[in-house]
Amino acid sequence: MPIPIDEFLGSVQVALANVTANNTIKTALADFGYTDDRMAQGQALYNTALTAQHQQKAEYADQISATDALNQTWETAHASYMRLVKVARVALKDNAGALTRLGLNGKRKRSLSGWLLQAQQFYTNLLNAPDLVEAMKQFGMTPAKLKAAQAEALAVEAANQAQEKEKGEAQNSTKTRDAALDALNDWFSDFVAIARVALEESPQLLESMGIWEPS
Repeated sequence: MPIPIDEFLGSVQVALANVTANNTIKTALADFGYTDDRMAQGQALYNTALTAQHQQKAEYADQISATDALNQTWETAHASYMRLVKVARVALKDNAGALTRLGLNGKRKRSLSGWLLQAQQFYTNLLNAPDLVEAMKQFGMTPAKLKAAQAEALAVEAANQAQEKEKGEAQNSTKTRDAALDALNDWFSDFVAIARVALEESPQLLESMGIWEPS
C-alpha cells in the first residue's frame, strides 16, 4: 500500500458511501458497468479488509501481551534460579560430579531456549537426588523452596509456548489481512479509474468521493 492502511480503508469507505448516497453518481457509474451488484462486491471486499485489519491489530496486541507476560515470568524465575545456583555452588563445592550433573559448570545461557535447558537440567536432576536435596537443605533451601522455584521455571516454558502461539496467529492474521487488502486494492484501483472517466465532466462529484484528478 502506498499510503497507510487505515487511510486507504478510509478513502474506500468515503467513495463507497458517496456512491450510495448520490443517485447522479450511481447512475453515471452504472453506465460504465458499476451496477448495484458490482458496488456490492466492492462493499463486501471493503468489509472483509476492514475486519481483517481489526483482527490483525487484535492479534498483535495479544502477542505483545503474551511477550510481556513471558518476560515478567522469566524475570521472576531467573532470580530464583540464580539464587539457587549460587547456593548450590557452595553446598556442592566439593562434589564435582554433582556440579556437572546440575549443569553448574560454565556460564549461564542468555537465550531463553538455553536458559530453559539449563534450568530444567538443574531442577530435574537436583530434585531426583535426595542427597543433593539434603545438601541444599543445610543452607535453607528446603524441598518446598526447590519445587516452588521449579514451578516458576515451568511457568516460563508455558508462557513461552503461549507467546509462540500468539506470534503464529499474528503472522497468519497479517497474511490474511494483506490478501484482503490486495483484493480490495485491485477492485478499487479499477473503480477509481472508471469513476474518473464516468464523472470527468463533474469534478465536484469526484471530489465528493474523495477522488481527485492526478496532478
